[in-house]
Amino acid sequence: MAVRKRGDTWQIDYIDPAGKRIRKAFKTKKDAVSEHAKRISLIAEGRYLDVKKDCKTTFGELAKKYKENFDQQRSFKNWKELCLKNFEAYFGKETRLANIPYMEMETYRNHLRQKMTHKKTIRTDAAVNREMSCFHHLFSKAVEWDMIEQSPFTRGKTLLVKENNSRLRYLTEDEITRLLAVCTPHLKDIVTTALNTGMRRGEILTLKWDQVKGDFIYLQHTKTDTPRQIPINETLAQLFKEIKKRQRIGTESVFLFSPKAKKKTAETGLHVVNPVTGHPVNNVKHSFTTALKRAKIEDFRFHDLRHTFASHMIMRGASLKELQEILGHKTMSMTLRYAHLSAEHKKKAVNLLNGLTAPNSQPSENAMSQNVTNGDLVVVANG
Repeated sequence: MAVRKRGDTWQIDYIDPAGKRIRKAFKTKKDAVSEHAKRISLIAEGRYLDVKKDCKTTFGELAKKYKENFDQQRSFKNWKELCLKNFEAYFGKETRLANIPYMEMETYRNHLRQKMTHKKTIRTDAAVNREMSCFHHLFSKAVEWDMIEQSPFTRGKTLLVKENNSRLRYLTEDEITRLLAVCTPHLKDIVTTALNTGMRRGEILTLKWDQVKGDFIYLQHTKTDTPRQIPINETLAQLFKEIKKRQRIGTESVFLFSPKAKKKTAETGLHVVNPVTGHPVNNVKHSFTTALKRAKIEDFRFHDLRHTFASHMIMRGASLKELQEILGHKTMSMTLRYAHLSAEHKKKAVNLLNGLTAPNSQPSENAMSQNVTNGDLVVVANG
């Protein structure tokens, strides 16, 4: 610590408890010396007035507060809890929030992009963004809770990675037939429901009969926290009737699986399950992967069944607005990824008019037959 003259002023120069260098100018030497002595005393007594909240709060304290307030969220156990563990392991519980600047946030983001998953693969951009979004939310809440004065995320550009959302894998009609043919009974019901509703995997596996009312499925707990209604078509209505016949009265869950009641059929070699003694299905990862291998379908995930539903809806004439409401997209931008499918089929329809206005064009046989049917006389002049 020092007091020195700088031009026409007197300056105090010292390091505060957070390790930050402080310089402040005064008009007179007396004022500088007095303030310098006061700050030395406050630092010695642990009562330094310039210490901000950021310098007092540790990352561990913030993480604990965050867990107390958000551990009831559906997403907390799935991934936010893991994110907090990753943050604490990287930055340290005792690290003060003031010592986590924007530069360290960016360094952590780059660390995530190189970090291997448990499958020994590089993380996807979506996975990196998901964790960084949690990190951003953590510091936003810290500001609201008066634990820091300003989030370090506000001091630079966004740290989210630009994702490539161009991938749109969906099943052809032939692939759908092949997949359903090799699914186990309980998986076939689930896949059929996905293909006819566009519901997410979690929404399907947790579906209860009290959510199926009349011609609609009513979803209250969704990914976007916005309730939505999904129409039930004839195919799905018939499937639900068949499932109900196989279940005992009073069963709550729509999809059941009984691992202890299996037997193989001679025709397909697949397991037939007795749903009467079954339990709610909570995971189809293994059975779905096996079915894909048997059907010889590559580069496909369960979530792509949702893309398959949407793609075939658009190709069969549904509007983007209708699709947006059924899928539960908050904005049209998510639904627009399917717009090219609609455009392609409209192009094919318009191509039916090729030659209509060409010189010496002849009416098609279909047009002639329609005109005759309607009682019109068509005269074609040559030359």
